[in-house]
Amino acid sequence: MEMSQIRYVIAAAKTLNFTKAAAECNVSQPALTKAVKTLETELGAPLFHREGKRILLSEFGRSMLPHLKHIIDEAETTRTLAQNFRLLNQVPVRLGVMSTVGHVRLSRFLAQFQSSFDGVEVAVTEDSVEDLERQLDEGELDLAVLNPIAAPRDSFHMHELYTERYVVVLPPEHHLGKMNAIKLSDLSGEPYVDRLACELREMVMSVCQERGLELYARFRSEREDWIQAMVLARIGFAFMPEYSVTLPELVQRPLIEPTLERKISMVTVPGRPFTPAVSAFVRSAQSFAWPG
Repeated sequence: MEMSQIRYVIAAAKTLNFTKAAAECNVSQPALTKAVKTLETELGAPLFHREGKRILLSEFGRSMLPHLKHIIDEAETTRTLAQNFRLLNQVPVRLGVMSTVGHVRLSRFLAQFQSSFDGVEVAVTEDSVEDLERQLDEGELDLAVLNPIAAPRDSFHMHELYTERYVVVLPPEHHLGKMNAIKLSDLSGEPYVDRLACELREMVMSVCQERGLELYARFRSEREDWIQAMVLARIGFAFMPEYSVTLPELVQRPLIEPTLERKISMVTVPGRPFTPAVSAFVRSAQSFAWPG
């Protein structure tokens, strides 16, 4: 049984005419007729009844037709999968990551993706929300992981990955570490390490100003590693997303009154076609067991 024979039978069943079926399959009518007869001989029963130039499906042909169509569909699916596999490793996934996103949990996802799609390259660009959105718009990135706080909903397609709270990060033995949760008012006048890259920084500063609270910044940096190192060195406390804290020695306490949280989403551009590698990456991110 050959795939061409099956295609000829399906075309003949649709047109009920060997001449029209041959034209549709781009072969001569005698060649199509011979191929159909060969298949009938192999199967041991006629697929068609001939009535001059007119043909009709036999009872046997009607019973066999769904199975023959299934063979064609499976063959097409197999070809598509094979093509996608060949294309999968040709173009790397260009991933943008907001600079304040915690690396530990994202790395766990990337490790699982690599184990499932061995050989797919992932190029990671770390940047601010504004720069990542610009690179998405200009086609320099395939997708990004960020907090879409200002992105218009119609400009990007967003799939929420997880939500995380903001916590107060303290050095060991800090007097506020005895509390189970810390109010913003409890921090007034405390030495402070200022995370300049925080996308919620202006909102926190505004709330402090409205409530007459003083935050004395003894150190400022856009780098998350320096912020944590300075807190650990007892220069002051810092506000951080709970999944961004990487130094286990630091003390974390929930921030309350007000409670702050952010949503981390996977962002893509609507209508922009995915490469097979990017498509695999998106499906994996959507099914991954993210924290929270």
